[in-house]
Order: sequence, then structure tokens, then C-alpha cells
Amino acid sequence: MEEKRNDPYAIPEVETALRDQLKRELEGEIRRAVETELTDELSQELRDRIVARLKAELAEEIQVRIARVKAELEAEILARAVPVLAPPPAVREFERFTWSFRTQHMILLVSCLILIITGLPLKFHEARISQLFFDLVGGVQMSTLIHRIGAAGLIAVGAYHLLYLVAFRQGRRDFWELLPRPKDVRDLFRMLRYFLGKTDEKPRFGRFSYVEKFDYWAVYWGMVIMIGSGLILWFLETSLQFLPKFAADIAREAHSDEGLLATLAIIIWHFYNVHLNPEHFPMNWTWWTGTVSEQEMRIHHPLEYEDLLASRAIHPPVPAGVPAVAPVTAPVAADPPSPSAPAEGTLRAPGKSSP
Repeated sequence: MEEKRNDPYAIPEVETALRDQLKRELEGEIRRAVETELTDELSQELRDRIVARLKAELAEEIQVRIARVKAELEAEILARAVPVLAPPPAVREFERFTWSFRTQHMILLVSCLILIITGLPLKFHEARISQLFFDLVGGVQMSTLIHRIGAAGLIAVGAYHLLYLVAFRQGRRDFWELLPRPKDVRDLFRMLRYFLGKTDEKPRFGRFSYVEKFDYWAVYWGMVIMIGSGLILWFLETSLQFLPKFAADIAREAHSDEGLLATLAIIIWHFYNVHLNPEHFPMNWTWWTGTVSEQEMRIHHPLEYEDLLASRAIHPPVPAGVPAVAPVTAPVAADPPSPSAPAEGTLRAPGKSSP
């Protein structure tokens, strides 16, 4: 019988046997009950009619029992035939950038795109494509107006970022981490040796690598030049009341050349390192989500990851096959480090971007 239960082709035979067995048992019980209850005065015809009626009423119950047994047999066979796959382990994520930092980045992105799209035609105004652009937007005056709208966004995000660095705990910690250090110079030469095949090991970075630090300081040094020279040109008559004519000429050249340099740096340097790099192509979505996976932390920011483990801000990863006691389903949070030994990671290490 056990072999038939495990054999999918034996299900019809088992079903038929069960049906016949239940039928015989029920008919016997019905006859005994009828013969016991009815008196000898009733005719045999009446006895048969009662038995037939009871059999009809119980036929549906027989079918229900057979269907239930059949379903149990099929489920048992399928359970033995199809292995149950264990769910994949949960992927831990670390918060690298808070919502405040991401918002600043998005405003900066939109402002720079507006400035680049409207500024290059002004610089190369004799080019045919520039003339087409001016015709498209409604003339040079309209292009200048749109350019100044982008400049207002750049000034606003620059001013807010200064407040962010001073008033917010996350900003103060990031500023400390972004300061250039002798290790950055050593990391640069180690990376050059790696690219030349002189070593098989890349330098190990903390929260920010020398590439990210260069990105940051290039942007905000460029903002100082662009905003300063742009304000002189924007309010030229007022500026000339306090500055000599050559200062306005220098501001015009600095604004034009720095704008072109910033455009090339964003397109060639920043876009490649962050998005077009084969490791992240076609897009590194951290700028939008603010999180990185545990694997990315271990590969790109191993010193930060090790500091978090050492400070017990996070738990070590659970080995494969071992169920986690409390699987992480949300970005891991960590307390902010002290200025003397900063840990890293917007693993919510800064908590929130609270002052």
C-alpha cells in the first residue's frame, strides 16, 4: 500500500479501491440500521426504498472523502518529488548618504545641467549649433535668463551646504572625513602601481577615497570661482563702482574658462568614476537611494566596514546556511564616531541629519 501511495500512476487504482470499500461499509451499516429500527410489519419494498434514499444522501459524502484522500496523496507525492528551495539570504544595505545630502546633490545636478546647456552656447556663440539653440529657446536674452535661474539654484545649494557643514552632525562628520590627508597621497601612488601591474593589491579606502575627495573639493572650489565671477558679471554696473575695469575682464575670462573646465570634469571624470565605470555601468543608484550593499562596502570602503564591525555598530555577516537571528531588512544604523576616530558610512552612523 505504501508503494502505491508513492507511485503517481497508482492514484486511480487507490481511488477505486477506496470508493468500493467505503460503499460496502456504508451499505452494510445502512441495512443493519434499517433492519434494527423497522418492524417486521413493513414490507420488503419499503425497506429497499429507505435504503436507496439513504444511499443517495450519503453518495455526496463518499465523493468528498475520496477527493480529500486523493488530494492528500497528490500533495504527499509532490512534496517528495519537488525539493523545497531555501530562500536566499537577505542582502544587508548601509545608508551612505542621508536624504539631506541627496537633496543637495539633486539640486546641484539640475543647476549644473542648466548652466552647462545655456552657458556653452554663450561661450561659443558663433557656432552654428549655438545659433540653433538660441532660436529654440527664444533668443540670447531668454538663454541668459535661464542661465541665471540655474545660477540661483547653484548659489542656494552652496549656501545651504555651508549651513549643513556647520549645523548638522552628519555634515560635520563628512567634512572631517573629506579633509585631505597624507594617506590619500600614498593611496594615489598605490593605485598607480596597481594600474601599472606592479602590485596585485588596490589601496584600502575608508568612507571617502582620494577620488571622491578630489570630486568634492573640485566642485566647491569651482563654485567659489563661478559664483564670485558670475555675480560680478550679473551686477556689472554695481561691481564697477567698487572694482577696476580689469577685475570685470578677469571675472569674464575666469567664468568662461572655469565653466568649460567644470563641464569637462563632470562629463569625463565624475560620470566615468561614478556611473560609467564597468563596476556600476550604466548607473550607480546610490545618488538616488542613498544606500550601498554590504558587498560594495567591503570592496570599496573596507576600512569603514571594519571600523563599524570593531565598534559593534553592525553585526558580522551570517555564514551561508545559518539562519539569521534578526535578518536586516532596512538600512543598518550606526552611532556617529568621535572626531578622534571617525567610523564611516552613512550607515546611519550620523544618525539622522539632525543638528
